[in-house]
Amino acid sequence: AAATGRPEAVIGLHFFSPANVMRLLEIVRGAKTADRVLATALGLAKSIGKVPVVSRVCHGFIANRVMSQRGSAANDLILMGPTPQEIDAALSAYGFAMGPFQMNDLVGLDVIGRNATERTVRGDLVAMGRLGQKQNGGFYDYDGQRRPTPSPVAAQVIADFAAYKGITTKLELSQQEIVARLLYPVINEGAKLLEEGIAIRASDIDVACILGYNWPVYTGGPMFWADTIGLSRVVQGLDSMGIQPARSLVENANSGLRFTN
Repeated sequence: AAATGRPEAVIGLHFFSPANVMRLLEIVRGAKTADRVLATALGLAKSIGKVPVVSRVCHGFIANRVMSQRGSAANDLILMGPTPQEIDAALSAYGFAMGPFQMNDLVGLDVIGRNATERTVRGDLVAMGRLGQKQNGGFYDYDGQRRPTPSPVAAQVIADFAAYKGITTKLELSQQEIVARLLYPVINEGAKLLEEGIAIRASDIDVACILGYNWPVYTGGPMFWADTIGLSRVVQGLDSMGIQPARSLVENANSGLRFTN
């Protein structure tokens, strides 16, 4: 928009892959995007059978930004004891079709980690030629039918990386505790999106996560789920993890307000 004399005519359409299957379409409105252009984009989404969610401009927009918190939390957690299969099993029990490490292996570790600027477990696996399902395994080993089994090689890579980072903490967590560690940060990031005006309403975040990341629909999405289990519980959980709760999350918890109606 900054490079044109018609910034009011610039808008972003963020399709999710594979675009012919995924129903979510994030419509990214710039600072000067005209209302008529936004209305046209919303009409286009409807005409091609997509579900539009309007976002302002930020890194990752809505779905990718909030769900990146789940990935970061999972990458941290495997260094403290829980295995990739335990983390994936916990999220599968919660209702996701697959966990973050299963998804990494499916997409390709080289694809997901292509913009990394520092050493990671994923990068160490790629350096060994372990790119995921497509080549030599990744966080899991795979047979000829791509059926996964726990990988001793990946376990050693994780242990070596934890030693490199100086992490000696070892946790034994229940599935419920694993879910909290991975999903409470998603809620927290969603609250920040609302504070920043990136997302118009909490339900837009829920729709984006359900349609873009297969968040289990019966929970209502991250923000509705937060209201369901209690915002005070989420705040306390974030505090226990050493994560600063978003201002609006604390305020709503203290006043008994909800993000969704």
